[in-house]
Amino acid sequence: MGVRKRNSAESMNEMKKNIYAARLNNCPTSPRKMRLIAGLIRGVEVEKALNILQKSSKADSIRVHKLLLSAIANWQNKNEKARIEDSNLYVKEIFVDSGRMLKRIRPAPQGRAHRIRKRSNHVTLIIDSKEIN
Repeated sequence: MGVRKRNSAESMNEMKKNIYAARLNNCPTSPRKMRLIAGLIRGVEVEKALNILQKSSKADSIRVHKLLLSAIANWQNKNEKARIEDSNLYVKEIFVDSGRMLKRIRPAPQGRAHRIRKRSNHVTLIIDSKEIN
C-alpha cells in the first residue's frame, strides 16, 4: 500500500470513529413503503423516534425500530462512559436504497405474461448528538 493510500485510509478510519450507524440489508419490502417510515423519524430525537415507531401502524416500523435500537447500541459501545439521557441523540440521517429485485412471471390473458418485481431495500440509519450551547 502506498503512502497516499495509507494516509487516506487512516483519515477515513478517524472519521468513522465519530459516526454511529446501523444498516439493514435486503429487507423484503419495497423502498417506497420504507421511505414513508424513514420520513417520519428523520431529524427527530431518538426517544421521540422510538415512540413514533412503536405507535405506527405500518408493518415495517418494527424493523426500523430494531434498527434504531441497534444504532443506539453501537453508540453505547463507542461511548461507554456517557449516558444516553445526557447526550441528546437524534436521527441525523436515514436513507433507503433499493436492494435486489426478484423477477417473477404471472400468466396474463391470450397467452401473454406479465412480470412481477418483488422489491427489497437497504436502510442506513445514522445517529449523532446535538451540541447544547
